[in-house]
Amino acid sequence: MGKKLLGIAMIGALLSTSVAMANDDQVFGWVEKATLQPWDIEVKAKLDSGALTSSLDARDIELFEQDDEEWVRFRLKLEDQESGETFSDQIERPLYREQTVRGAGGRDERPVVLMEVCMGDTIYEEQFSLRDREEMIYPLLLGRRTISHLGLLDVRNTFLQDPDCGENATVVPHDPEDDQS
Repeated sequence: MGKKLLGIAMIGALLSTSVAMANDDQVFGWVEKATLQPWDIEVKAKLDSGALTSSLDARDIELFEQDDEEWVRFRLKLEDQESGETFSDQIERPLYREQTVRGAGGRDERPVVLMEVCMGDTIYEEQFSLRDREEMIYPLLLGRRTISHLGLLDVRNTFLQDPDCGENATVVPHDPEDDQS
């Protein structure tokens, strides 16, 4: 009987510790509003724990060389959810790496760049693979690398956090050692 009570007490302590940890983390729904920085474009983002790397809707993607480094030039064409206006601008970023994606449609190579996204009250510098997501519902997909920095994911809810990153927002830089799989 004593061992049984001790076991129950230990389980209770573990549960209360996990609840206390959860109370410290922000909770995000499976769809959230995010803002791409530095343009402050508000878009709908799907938080997808099945994807490792985040993905961003990009058009006219081309690799080029600049100062002996590989770069990527692409066009963002996104509807700002707050204003209803379409943001369409050509962006250039250093190529961070190339990603091979295998799926039902075969194999695909995608460039990956570092960009900043505001989620809640924090700006995260994250890896984004670039691909034309025009046919997708969400122009921005946040994968596990990004989700792991946010807090908790509640797959039963949407729009639990509003992006609110002013000039004094905390910025979490990209961690090159973050090689989750």
